[in-house]
Amino acid sequence: MKKPRILLADDHTFVLEGFKKLLEDHCDLAGSVEDGRALIEAAITLQPDLVILDISMPRLNGIEAAKKLKKQVPDTKLIFVTMHADMAYVNAAFRAGASGYLLKRSAATELMQAVQSVMNDKFYVTPLITKEVVTSFLKPTQPRRATIDDLTTRQHEILQLVAEGLSAKEIADQLKISHRTVEFHKTKIMEQLHVHTTTDLVKYAMAHGFVTAS
Repeated sequence: MKKPRILLADDHTFVLEGFKKLLEDHCDLAGSVEDGRALIEAAITLQPDLVILDISMPRLNGIEAAKKLKKQVPDTKLIFVTMHADMAYVNAAFRAGASGYLLKRSAATELMQAVQSVMNDKFYVTPLITKEVVTSFLKPTQPRRATIDDLTTRQHEILQLVAEGLSAKEIADQLKISHRTVEFHKTKIMEQLHVHTTTDLVKYAMAHGFVTAS
């Protein structure tokens, strides 16, 4: 079997270097990027077989990037390697199109195994995550309470940029929409997530992997 062509995405250089050392003898490393928007651009250009990405990344988090990738390069497979081990993140990753999910603390021993499994059209989930977490998104047993996953793609983009500290005007300029539209979406987001201040909204975004506290 030919070496899989892999694109790496993580906002920590030392993590990227570690992944490269783990994979370079067995894979064709197409490149690496450090934010979600750069990932989408690189994936469209490079057409990798597989993307290995984190959840918490600047400019666009990994979950939202994954959704866009599955539309832009649908044949590219996705493996999340992250610090997040709870149900919400695992479910969101697989709903976004992931084929694999493992934790950074076990990447040294599991990453190559995950790559081989996914490239053989199998799913891979680290044993560090319980079976209940994995199966919960497959067999929901009760109505799901409205969460951050219910926001629109535009609202996710705006939430990400608010959490990164951009003003409404800066967000409007970056997304090429009006200042009023940004404020409208922000208000709807706060209503949806039951938060009352921008500070609380930023805290919520950090808690759900949209940005990493610095």
